[in-house]
Amino acid sequence: MTSEPNESTGVSFKSAASVTLKRVVRFMSFRVLMLLVTIVIGVYTTILIANMGGYVDTIMRNNIRETTIMKVAAMTANKPIAPEARQKMVGDLIRLEEKRLGLDTPFVVRSFRYLFNALKLDLGRAQYMVSDSGSRTVRLILLERLPATLLLMGSSQLILFFSSVFLALMLSRSYGSFWDKLVITLSPTSAAPPWFYGIFFILIFAAIFKILPFGGMVSAPPPETTIGYSLDVLKHLILPASSLIISSFFLSIYTWRTFFLIYSSEDYVDMAKAKGLAPRDIERRYILRPTLPTIITNFSLLVIGLWTGATITETVFLWPGLGRTIYRAIGYYDTAVIVGSTIIFAYLLAFTVFLLDFIYALVDPRVKVGGGNN
Repeated sequence: MTSEPNESTGVSFKSAASVTLKRVVRFMSFRVLMLLVTIVIGVYTTILIANMGGYVDTIMRNNIRETTIMKVAAMTANKPIAPEARQKMVGDLIRLEEKRLGLDTPFVVRSFRYLFNALKLDLGRAQYMVSDSGSRTVRLILLERLPATLLLMGSSQLILFFSSVFLALMLSRSYGSFWDKLVITLSPTSAAPPWFYGIFFILIFAAIFKILPFGGMVSAPPPETTIGYSLDVLKHLILPASSLIISSFFLSIYTWRTFFLIYSSEDYVDMAKAKGLAPRDIERRYILRPTLPTIITNFSLLVIGLWTGATITETVFLWPGLGRTIYRAIGYYDTAVIVGSTIIFAYLLAFTVFLLDFIYALVDPRVKVGGGNN
């Protein structure tokens, strides 16, 4: 008699576990499929935009023709060559160059070829840009610039994020204080972009006081010792990192402070205060805990955003990062580099969005992976 309830309970538990597993697998499959569709659409749209719908092919063909005509004219300037032979030479060289660049294939066909290779992370070769080692491989070009961007964006954005959250939490405890009003007053300063502060800092600290370098990542020639090299890079990092931090500092604090104030005014927080709980316990359990999913989301998107770099700021400070590289690639119409950076960012974003669904379920019991009420 006693074994029947146990067997029933065991079967019920296995049935519930089976249903949960099926729901999770179904949810994961659906999410992967939707994210893959989003990646395909985003990458193909980038290919179309980078090629201006094929108009870049016309620009490239005109450049090839003009360059080839000038080259043949210089080669045959002192040689008695018939006009027909010269025209034939020009035509042959143009066809060879167009074949080398893939322009002998229609753009629609090449666009799907770009898409297929990009989804396989086969980033191909750049048409105009080269790495410091002389390679045209897009993967090497991007990897070569990645450390500089991670150093600049990582140091500035991580400092900005954690300092903003910490100071905003402090301000939420003293609503209406002098410091609270000061942050509100200074928040409109974030309307100016980072490169504006960068130029301003260059004028003050590099041109007037001459205590910091104008730009670059390291002095020329670079210090020979490891410590000296590290300190020199840190010295060059101060101005661009400061411009990125200052441009968003007060607005970020104001945003997080308002966010924490909304949760601190909830009824359950007032109930906890009425019970006599310590302010630290209330803050940790009833304010930080509910806001943790949002904090994690913002931090995750921040980490992904490190890949894109700061295009104009890196250009102003001559910082050899990915932002400046992508800016140059757009100027050169170098589709391979543009698409290569986009596909990596798309994969990072999709992976993070997929992972966040499970993180939410861990930090917030109200969230169930796969949804539903079972």
